[in-house]
Amino acid sequence: MGISRYTRAIRRFLPLDYCGAVIVAAGNATRMGGIDKTMALLGNEPVIVHTVRAFQDCEAIKEIVIVTRSDLLMEVSSLCHKFPKVTAVVVGGENRVESVQNGLNALSSKVRLAAIHDGARPLVSYEVIDRTVRAAHTYGAAAPGIPVKDTIKIVEGGLVSSTPERKTLQAVQTPQVFDFDILRGALKKAVKDGAQVTDDCSAVERMKVRVRMVEGDERNIKITTPMDLRIAELLLEEKK
Repeated sequence: MGISRYTRAIRRFLPLDYCGAVIVAAGNATRMGGIDKTMALLGNEPVIVHTVRAFQDCEAIKEIVIVTRSDLLMEVSSLCHKFPKVTAVVVGGENRVESVQNGLNALSSKVRLAAIHDGARPLVSYEVIDRTVRAAHTYGAAAPGIPVKDTIKIVEGGLVSSTPERKTLQAVQTPQVFDFDILRGALKKAVKDGAQVTDDCSAVERMKVRVRMVEGDERNIKITTPMDLRIAELLLEEKK
């Protein structure tokens, strides 16, 4: 399954496929002390506004769907109505896979590529979005990543069982971009199999689809804890 070598060669010379973005912001706030991480202020604006603006400003993205919690639906809709590419704000599901599926269902029939992004990654750059979309256009599946700096240990029962070679490891980021039909089929299969997938790449990898890795950005951090938010504030100030 996936995109053939011949198709990849042809796609390099064709205009980009129509790409829609699903921004997933439906998680809980357990590690943020009860504060929703996508609604926390970064600079003078909520995190989700920074995130949506990055996709609004990227020419490779044609439409945006935001997935949020039911109790934040009206607030997020109000915050993001100023972005013309936002076509829908929908409620998430019981888990990430269901939330992504809800977002995919809200995209228009024009979409051929789907970019899935964490709402809590507000500092994603135009360059990272653009090159990931372009790689997915050619290869059918792509994600940004950065080399792992620390030595990683595989631990079982409190004991180290193995040490992977560090040069083969990357920390994957979002947006993760896929051929729409490949992603939709992979998520449906994961749900049917009861598979626990930690990201969207994991779902398509189960279908034997090879994911093309592109250069990520160390500033494309995910805000999960109050410390992450403080780091994001410093990075935002540096950017300004």
